[in-house]
Amino acid sequence: MSKKKHEEEHENHERWLVSYADFITLLFAFFVVMYSVSRVDNKKVKQAAASIKWAMHMSGTGGVGQMPIFDGPPDGSIVDMGGGAPHAQQAEVETIRRQIENRVRPFVIQKPGPVAVAVVVEGDRVMVRLAAAEFFDPGQAVLRPQILPVLDAIAQEIVPLKRPLRVEGHTDDSPATGGRFRDNWELSASRAATVVSYLERAHGSSPGLLSATGYAATKPIAEGTSREARDLNRRVEMVLELDLKAEAKPRKDAPRFDPLPN
Repeated sequence: MSKKKHEEEHENHERWLVSYADFITLLFAFFVVMYSVSRVDNKKVKQAAASIKWAMHMSGTGGVGQMPIFDGPPDGSIVDMGGGAPHAQQAEVETIRRQIENRVRPFVIQKPGPVAVAVVVEGDRVMVRLAAAEFFDPGQAVLRPQILPVLDAIAQEIVPLKRPLRVEGHTDDSPATGGRFRDNWELSASRAATVVSYLERAHGSSPGLLSATGYAATKPIAEGTSREARDLNRRVEMVLELDLKAEAKPRKDAPRFDPLPN
């Protein structure tokens, strides 16, 4: 029986192309990494790392129940990685907002309708919005005793900051009837003055940093005449001014309104 002849396998002389392609790919990746590393601003990276640690409370003795008391980044600024200017004020304002919300949360029970306390940030201002329906009886400017712990919790965060605080009273467009106030101007101003007076008497807030203003129904935050819209518009706003670029000084001529006698 004759033996079958096995054909010799064809030798592939182009196998080196695979290794060459891998080498070129790795070389390209190497140069990309080298280029990226050469573009890093080491100083900016260190500032960003310090800013993140400060904002995330990764050092110091800050906590949920009190304002952080540790120092911020070495240069006193928060680095904007997008190429913009530092925004230390925005970080400070956001920190204060969180602290007020955490302080008030245990006292506020969520229920249908407008929230009793809302914390809003507008630029370099922190605004604590109090629902008038929760803090005052209809047509009255005397604080309800059961709501005082909420106001105390807010004051424990705001008063130690020693910043100008403007308290604004607002009503809806319904006429003020059935009470001792002639119109919504008197009612809104008296409610604002009541809050200011309580902050001074109960928490020792500096009178020169306090002011009270009544706006009646001139600055609504909800349009319409529905019950929900009017509940939102009846409010007292505690506006905390946070001009962090300059030291806050008590104003000698700060206008005040004393509560009307009962």
